[in-house]
Amino acid sequence: QLQLVESGGGLVQPGGSLRLSCAASGFTLDYYAIGWFRQAPGKEREGVSCIGTSDKSTYLADFVKDRFTISRDNAKNTVYLQMNVLKPEDTAVYYCAAVIYYGMGCPNVRDYYTDWGQGTQVTVSS
Repeated sequence: QLQLVESGGGLVQPGGSLRLSCAASGFTLDYYAIGWFRQAPGKEREGVSCIGTSDKSTYLADFVKDRFTISRDNAKNTVYLQMNVLKPEDTAVYYCAAVIYYGMGCPNVRDYYTDWGQGTQVTVSS
């Protein structure tokens, strides 16, 4: 059973930076695409970023593509989301998710992912 644990969330000021980690246990992530999603109170869970089984296959939503970076370290079985120039509207619970994937690119569809972490809270406020 694949288990995912997010960490790195917290309270930061606007313009600050934060790095989220998604650590996996139970299985190697080598053949899993990993997605980052976020959900603010009263809103639907939305896709932020994803990375495929190739380190050249990444996606960033338009609202974060100039500020966030996704990467993976298969040796550590961990995926990272580097978040820079954080804004109050980035405040949400951030989730990582995984699905076995062999295609090109990566899926940015919430219902496609089969395994989810419990989420980590990110709050951006002055």
